[in-house]
Amino acid sequence: MLKLLNKIWTFYIEGFRDMPNYGKRVWTIIIIKLIIMFAILKVFFFQDFLSSKGKTDKEKSEYVSKQLINIRK
Repeated sequence: MLKLLNKIWTFYIEGFRDMPNYGKRVWTIIIIKLIIMFAILKVFFFQDFLSSKGKTDKEKSEYVSKQLINIRK
């Protein structure tokens, strides 16, 4: 199992090394975009909404179940 993971890791590392410069730039842009999407936007736009609806896990789960049951059609 460890050999298989090592082969997979080596495959990707060698592929990235042999990649042309424009490919490396594209992957750099993709990684920067993912960091912005998941790290920065999460902090500003996706606050912990359930913490205002209850203090315990039971209160939060009751709120969610009530909201799911009372969905307007």
